[in-house]
Amino acid sequence: MNKFLAIIPTYNEKKSLPAVIDSILKHDGFDVLVVDDASPDGTAQVVKEVMSKSNRVSILERPAKLGLGSAYVTGFKWGLELDYDYFIEIDADGSHNPEALPWFVKEMERGYDLVIGSRYIAGKISVVGWDFRRLLLSKFGNLYASRILGLRLTDLTSGFRCYSRQALKAIDLDRIYSNGYAFQIEMAYLVTRAGFEVGEMPIIFYERNSGSSKMSKKIVREAAILPWRLRMREIKDFVGKIFLKRKYAKEISG
Repeated sequence: MNKFLAIIPTYNEKKSLPAVIDSILKHDGFDVLVVDDASPDGTAQVVKEVMSKSNRVSILERPAKLGLGSAYVTGFKWGLELDYDYFIEIDADGSHNPEALPWFVKEMERGYDLVIGSRYIAGKISVVGWDFRRLLLSKFGNLYASRILGLRLTDLTSGFRCYSRQALKAIDLDRIYSNGYAFQIEMAYLVTRAGFEVGEMPIIFYERNSGSSKMSKKIVREAAILPWRLRMREIKDFVGKIFLKRKYAKEISG
């Protein structure tokens, strides 16, 4: 039986997290890893109370608020060492419905290495609780990034997704440099460029139950710049490969 690891990055998620964990544990084959960035509200203690009742829940405590992307990378590395087969990204704030987890299983079993839970499939908008401005920003941001990177995906920024073990092992996790919502764009791009099958499935996204949105001008700016940085890195890598081939050819001929 395949082993699924649901990774939940947390910062002050004490109120909403227990219900999310309980909903995940209802599904056989799913374990939970919480990556907590020193939440001052006592999130880690709440997780430890859950751990005392279930051996399917674990926690990694980090010394400070280090960001979404690095939290997921930390969780991926932990799960790879423990031989998990699939890795789910899921929020702690109730935005992602754990009842969709079996759908991810079915899609991964069809042969995908990354399945993204999309809010925008078939021209529909499946978001509850957002105002028009935020919807417009999200839609435009996804279109912008997908066009620049040449990806035929509708929701590059979605944080509800599932990766295969093979895909995560194939990309260099230490080379990832984005840390906000741009992290999701970068991961989808890297998995696609590595030659793996990437698909989307429809989900309904709910505005967070508690706390405030993590969106900021800095995060938006990072997401806007990232596609161009990835393109430049691709060109640099391509030129580097050509240089090495020519150098090798000269050494052979000489």
